[in-house]
Amino acid sequence: MAGGAAALISFLAAIAANLLPHGVGQVVSDVVSIGLAALPIGMGVAVLKYRLYEIDRIISRTLAYAIVTGLLIGVYTGVVLLATRVLPFHTSVAVAGATLLAAALFNPLRRRVQQAVDRRFNRARCDADRTIAAFAARLQDAVDLDAVQDDLASVVHQALEPAHVSVWISQRGRGRPQSAPPRPAP
Repeated sequence: MAGGAAALISFLAAIAANLLPHGVGQVVSDVVSIGLAALPIGMGVAVLKYRLYEIDRIISRTLAYAIVTGLLIGVYTGVVLLATRVLPFHTSVAVAGATLLAAALFNPLRRRVQQAVDRRFNRARCDADRTIAAFAARLQDAVDLDAVQDDLASVVHQALEPAHVSVWISQRGRGRPQSAPPRPAP
């Protein structure tokens, strides 16, 4: 907040500096440019102080949506130009068709671009997702509870890297038949 306040005050001082004589206005302008740097510096301090390290997810999503938006604009423009210039369609039909095509392509294109961006910039998350998917596939064929418990602890350690892992398994149901007779009503 201090960085934002300093930047705001600097911005207002820059407006006032235009009214001052040239020599004094230049000095105030130099001080103002330093004050405007307080906003990004304040953001950096906030990220480090409050451990906002997952900002990489925001950057990853922003990058992915920017790429998807650019690709969809290109596809939309290309289809509209193709339909109106080359093919004998009316303009409204071409625009409607291009809009439907862009809408149909959005989710598959977003998923593929997000996976590519994650593979490139967020390697740990991509590896963790693969580790968990492999565990889920192994879990389908598992029958030994101790082996599943050890495998689960190993997967959690690989994917999340916690300080310690403990697995709690309820003892309820062990040694009892699968279907118990109904209890009489009191």
